[in-house]
Amino acid sequence: MTGKSLVMIVGDYVEDYEAMVPFQALQVVGHDVDVVCPDKEAGDRVKTAVHDERGAQTYSELEGHELPLNATFAEIDPAEYDGLVLPGGRAPEYLRLHDAVLETVRHFFEADKPAAVLCHAPLILVAADVLDGRTCTSYPGIAPDIEAAGGEWVDEVTVDGTLVTGRLYNDHPEWLREFIEVLGTEIEHGDPVTAPTD
Repeated sequence: MTGKSLVMIVGDYVEDYEAMVPFQALQVVGHDVDVVCPDKEAGDRVKTAVHDERGAQTYSELEGHELPLNATFAEIDPAEYDGLVLPGGRAPEYLRLHDAVLETVRHFFEADKPAAVLCHAPLILVAADVLDGRTCTSYPGIAPDIEAAGGEWVDEVTVDGTLVTGRLYNDHPEWLREFIEVLGTEIEHGDPVTAPTD
């Protein structure tokens, strides 16, 4: 299998699981993932947030880990990447205010490249004006934003062409499976290894 080159755009208080799990899982199946953040460089870190439903009317937010960046946003060329990953959390609220982020996102949609978008990250797609006529999902509280941007919101992991969207990190297994399929990833399984016996 030939791995794809992917870029994940994050920011401070990106959702911990939504960044860490795809970053690692996509590498496990052979892809290269550059993690970038506007105004930060390779070697810098972003703070993550852990969101949890604890019986209140909305989620709670706790400080998570620090996620190291392995590339510099200002130096990336979107044309060199095969796909885009946008995790959710608090970060999309302000990432959508960066013109360079919106230009990068538009490149992937105009070139019809695979994009995996989760939870609150469709806020970035709304700001980039790429959802008109598309079907997607998100954290339910983002549904009105998607619909106001001309998109159709559904309450399940959704594939619309090369766009794969999920509601929150509980969707990881299906969301990642669908994205891996859209990327054209072929996973080869060898014979199981068994421990020697005496």
